[in-house]
Amino acid sequence: MSNRLAAEQSPYLLQHKDNPVDWYPWGEAAFEKARGEDKPIFLSVGYSTCHWCHVMEHESFENAAIADRLNAHFVSIKVDREERPDVDRVYMTFVQLTTGAGGWPMSVWLTPSLQPFYGGTYFPPSSRWGRPGFVEVLEEIARVWREERGRVEQSAGAIVERLRGYGTQGGAGEAPDAGVLADGVREFAAAFDHRRGGFGSGTKFPRPSELLFLLREHRRTEAAEPRDMALATLRAMALGGMRDHIGGGFHRYSVDAEWRVPHFEKMLYDQAQLVLAFVEAAQLTGDRFFAEAARDTLEYVRRDLTHPDGGFYSAEDADSLPPDSSPAADHHPAKREGAFYVWHDREIDGALAAGDAAIFRARYGVRPGGNAPFDPQNEFTEQNLLYTAATIGEVSSLTGSTEEDVVAALARARTRLFEVRSTRPRPHLDDKVLTAWNGLMIAAYARAGRVLDDGAEYVAAARRAARFIRTHLWNGAEGTLLRRFRNRHAAVAGYAEDYAYLTFGLLELLQADGDPLWLEWALALQQRMDELFWDPSGGAWFSTTGHDGSVLLRLKEEYDGAEPAASSVAVMNLLVLSHLTGDEAMAARIERTFGAFARVMSTQGRGVPMMLAALSMRHAGVPQIVIAGEPGAAGTQALTDVVRRRYLPSAVVVPRAGGHRDALSRLLPWTAALEPRDGRATAYLCRDFACQTPATSARELEAQLERL
Repeated sequence: MSNRLAAEQSPYLLQHKDNPVDWYPWGEAAFEKARGEDKPIFLSVGYSTCHWCHVMEHESFENAAIADRLNAHFVSIKVDREERPDVDRVYMTFVQLTTGAGGWPMSVWLTPSLQPFYGGTYFPPSSRWGRPGFVEVLEEIARVWREERGRVEQSAGAIVERLRGYGTQGGAGEAPDAGVLADGVREFAAAFDHRRGGFGSGTKFPRPSELLFLLREHRRTEAAEPRDMALATLRAMALGGMRDHIGGGFHRYSVDAEWRVPHFEKMLYDQAQLVLAFVEAAQLTGDRFFAEAARDTLEYVRRDLTHPDGGFYSAEDADSLPPDSSPAADHHPAKREGAFYVWHDREIDGALAAGDAAIFRARYGVRPGGNAPFDPQNEFTEQNLLYTAATIGEVSSLTGSTEEDVVAALARARTRLFEVRSTRPRPHLDDKVLTAWNGLMIAAYARAGRVLDDGAEYVAAARRAARFIRTHLWNGAEGTLLRRFRNRHAAVAGYAEDYAYLTFGLLELLQADGDPLWLEWALALQQRMDELFWDPSGGAWFSTTGHDGSVLLRLKEEYDGAEPAASSVAVMNLLVLSHLTGDEAMAARIERTFGAFARVMSTQGRGVPMMLAALSMRHAGVPQIVIAGEPGAAGTQALTDVVRRRYLPSAVVVPRAGGHRDALSRLLPWTAALEPRDGRATAYLCRDFACQTPATSARELEAQLERL
């Protein structure tokens, strides 16, 4: 018999609808029950592609005896952190403060007034691995609630007051000078793994925002070190096991320092941000290696993470049934991490011709007994995790083949193994469409479309996704944005990150196709974001509106983690918008935000790389490049190609073409006079709305950009 989660749309909540636990979604019904029965709340937070969430569900939430304890002593609430980051952020701050660590599943116990008093992450059903058992924790908390209620409530109240100071810092500081950027580079250099790429000596968690910062600092200063760290890290990721060498895209992170063993879930926000980083690396270096990694990822998203109407799905699970399993329910205890992606050596023999198999083994490190160097859970016994073990030249020498034959054999092998893998049970697809993550992916497709060769299809994909969001999640009459769409249902009021990330995507799309609609929408989103989230006292933007009384704290996100903080993206958006519109209020908000983040940038620069990237952009200056000419015409394309080939991360490119000219002039009056000269496509290079001599040839524009 299903519980109350059966009526929800969240894939994560629906995974728990048949648990014997009497789950409630976050809401007044659960709170009223807790108050009426005077019971503490057990809050469980996770997401649908979370491996350890699945483990805890199977071990504890599907266990009837444990469910009986939960149902007898607690009101149990399940929250999808991807739909309700506001709830997650409050209680994760508590867990990190009280335990020194965080992660999902997150388990927190609350008073009926929603104040937290105990928490952690994954709990095994009984004590092991140095972790307390879930059953023992439940029994002890039930006892303490009965016998020491006053102490619990006093402690919870004190903790909440302490939490109020977290994430709300701000002030009237001044925007830091460029010395803070140099300090940030030094912080990354101190943590850089010179042998293997990435930062730190253990598990490698990629944060593309740190690579974007380093690439921008190289461009601003011409220093080699930040460039070399970023490129080495991108190369290590693209060659290692974190990349899906058969189907494209990237897994969440590498559990080992060698980039060999991934945690196999695939998240949309990772694909988007890594595409941006690889595209920028390709533009900087001209190296096709980086461009191909970006293309491979975009193809994966197009094929496996795209809604029929153009929006982008959220994620694919790490776990799936082994290849020889019969079809089963979406969540099943027989599922294993990485089962969809790993290979027995005998499967390679069965799928490929002998010569191709030998080449494939040499290239990707396939061994008869398996190749996993790090397997604490014994999940990959006799399995091979694909990584680039040898260069094309080395494979040629090992197999006695020409390099051309090696490349051809690898292409055949990839096609054939993709076909074989396609017959396996697929990982669970989280098919909700999140506005924020779609904004990042729109930005990635749009940037790839204007930078990579033959990018029209990428721009088209970005355009379709933007129209999807506009149709299903944006109420233009009210100026409100929703966060989640699934099964024809849109819900959850947007958070600051939804507004910021979507604005970012639209500004990239404007620069790719020149349609003023995207600028008009971006301006409306920015205005609404300021109205709902701006902190006029401390500067920067809160994550929430503060209107939901069930969310105890109104916080600001300061950390650029797997997803960048809303304020970091928003200030970068304002740098673009202010240099398009000349709006002085935007310029003032930029300075207030940098001032609000001055302390953390100065003392914990590695924690805010996207904010540092925005500060780098401010210090580099934001030139405007207007290209006036008919789209597709040879002269327009020649000028566009000059800009496309040059890495100018702080520049704003404005295509001024065809039927869009009048609308663009209404939004940006300063562009009205920037017309083609003598019937020829013309480029205008401007700073602070003062433009250089119009350039009508690629050579003239090259010379101007060189001086820039």
